[in-house]
Amino acid sequence: MVAYMEHKNLANETIDDERKQQIADGVHKVLDGIAAAESDAGRTAGSVRLLAATKTRDVGEIMAAIDAGVRMIGENRPQEIEVKAPGLVRQCASRGFALGEAMNSGTEDAQAAAAALGNASAADLTPLPFHLIGQLQSNKINKVLPHVTTIESVDNLALAQKIAKRAVTRGITVGVLLEVNESGEESKSGCEPDEAADLAAQIAELDGLHLEGLMTIGAHVHDEAVIRRGFAHLRETRDALLASGTPALADCRELSMGMTQDMAIAISEGSTIVRVGTAIFGERAFI
Repeated sequence: MVAYMEHKNLANETIDDERKQQIADGVHKVLDGIAAAESDAGRTAGSVRLLAATKTRDVGEIMAAIDAGVRMIGENRPQEIEVKAPGLVRQCASRGFALGEAMNSGTEDAQAAAAALGNASAADLTPLPFHLIGQLQSNKINKVLPHVTTIESVDNLALAQKIAKRAVTRGITVGVLLEVNESGEESKSGCEPDEAADLAAQIAELDGLHLEGLMTIGAHVHDEAVIRRGFAHLRETRDALLASGTPALADCRELSMGMTQDMAIAISEGSTIVRVGTAIFGERAFI
C-alpha cells in the first residue's frame, strides 16, 4: 500500500455538492479545450477522447467526473485499482455503464455489475474503458487484469509476454499501448524511439494482446518546439506501422499523448487520447 492510502479512503463514494460542482466545472472546461484545439488544428470534432487520470481520487470524485461527461478513466497504481474497482463498477452500472472488464461476460467485474443491476445483464450496459496509465511491475499483473481494458505503459517485450500469458489463462484479450520515451529523459519510462517499430510488431503478434496504439509523455521543458517534436515523431511512427500493411498492426491507431499542460500541442500533432487529471480534479494533496 502506498503511503497516502493510509490517509485517504479511496473507496469513499460520497462527496459534497460543492466538490461535485468543482469537478464538473473542470470536466466541462477540459472538454471545451479539447474542442477548441480540434478546431484550431482542423481536426474532426470528437476525434480526441478525454481520459480522466484518477490517481489519488476516490470513487465519489471519479463518479462526479463521469456524471459530468468523462467516458474513459485511467489509474496509475494497481493498488488503487483494487481498492476502487468494486465501488466504481457498482456505481457505473447504476448509471448504465460497464466499467472496464465489466464489459466481458464472466469476469469478476461483470458479475459485480450484474449484481448491481438485479435482473439486467452487464451486456446491456454501455462500455466505459478503464486504462492503466502508470508503470506495471510483473508481480502486479494479476491485480489489474480483472479490471482494466487497456494497459498503456507496456515498454518492453518481456512485460508484454507476461501480460499475454496471463490474459490467455483468463480467456481475455487485453488492449495495450506501447510506451515510447520520445523526450529521452532518464526519469521517464518507455522504449527508445528507434526501437518502437520493431517492438510494436513483436507485441502485436502475441496471443491475448491487442495492440491499440502508442503512448508517450511530453518533454518536461518550456520549449514548445521540443515538446511538439516528440509528439510529431510518435505520430510518424504510428503512421509507418499502419502503412506497413502488417495485419497484426492494422488496429494500431491510438496516440495517447498530451496532459493538462501540453494537451493543445498534442492534439495539433494528432493525439487521439489526452490524459488529464489536474485540470479536472485540481491539484493533488498526495503525490
